[in-house]
Amino acid sequence: MADDPFLGAAIEEARAGLGEGGIPIGSVLVLDGEIVGRGHNRRVQRGSAVLHAEIDCLENAGRLPASAYRRSTLYSTLSPCDMCSGAVLLYEIPRVLIGENRTFQGPEDYMRSRGVEVRVADDPDCVRLMTDFIAANPELWNEDIGV
Repeated sequence: MADDPFLGAAIEEARAGLGEGGIPIGSVLVLDGEIVGRGHNRRVQRGSAVLHAEIDCLENAGRLPASAYRRSTLYSTLSPCDMCSGAVLLYEIPRVLIGENRTFQGPEDYMRSRGVEVRVADDPDCVRLMTDFIAANPELWNEDIGV
């Protein structure tokens, strides 16, 4: 398990998604040292085109004032895609901590160019979750990333 408890919570979300028959990507939103939203990729479970982990997490956090987003950190087990990175920029979330970006890398440099602090933990549990899933479910993975 990750040394960072918030990344650990995101990994728990990823495992929950996998247990539901979905794609093992998890996310948590942390505000003032407390998790205020958590989610996991639910595209398969909900038949959704857009319910990536980060979007599910933001939805589950509920309506927050703009000032709350501006002092929060989004944790994701996998590098956020264009859509999820766009949500980070829209809500002006200043920090994103990524579990791993070996199996997929979203527009991290673009987020950085827009002032977002992006850190990659290269967590072995995150890497293993995705490599095992992709090997076992290449068609579903390709669908999720739009290939």
